[in-house]
Amino acid sequence: MQFKIPKNTEKYEWTQHAVIKMKQYGLTAQRILRVVKNPKRLEEGIVKNTIAVMQPTSMSTKDGKRVWTREIWAMYQIKRKTKSEKGKAFGRQKIRIISAWRYPGVSPKRDPIPEEILRELENML
Repeated sequence: MQFKIPKNTEKYEWTQHAVIKMKQYGLTAQRILRVVKNPKRLEEGIVKNTIAVMQPTSMSTKDGKRVWTREIWAMYQIKRKTKSEKGKAFGRQKIRIISAWRYPGVSPKRDPIPEEILRELENML
C-alpha cells in the first residue's frame, strides 16, 4: 500500500514531522483526524500550547472491564487564521497536526485538560 501525503485544508495543517511519523507508524490522515475529533483521552502536550489526544486501537473486555493493548496518539496546536481568504472572516481557527505515534501498551495519565477548555474544543471541532 502506498502512503498518501495529507493535504493542508482550511481547517487542518500538517507538519512535515507529522507526515514522517505517520509514514513510520503506518497511520493515515483519516485515522489521525478520527483521533483528534473523538479522543478517549486528552492531555496537555509536552510542547508549549499543544494538546495530546489518544484513542485505543482495539478494545477487549477482561474481568468485566474494557481494556486495550495499544494506543494511537496525536499532538496538535490550535492556530488562529490572520488573513482574510476571499472575504472570509478574520479570526477563524485552524488545527495544526504536529506529531502522531503509536504507543505499545497503556500509557500513564499525565496532565488532564480542564473541563472548560474541553467544552471549548468540542464546540470548535
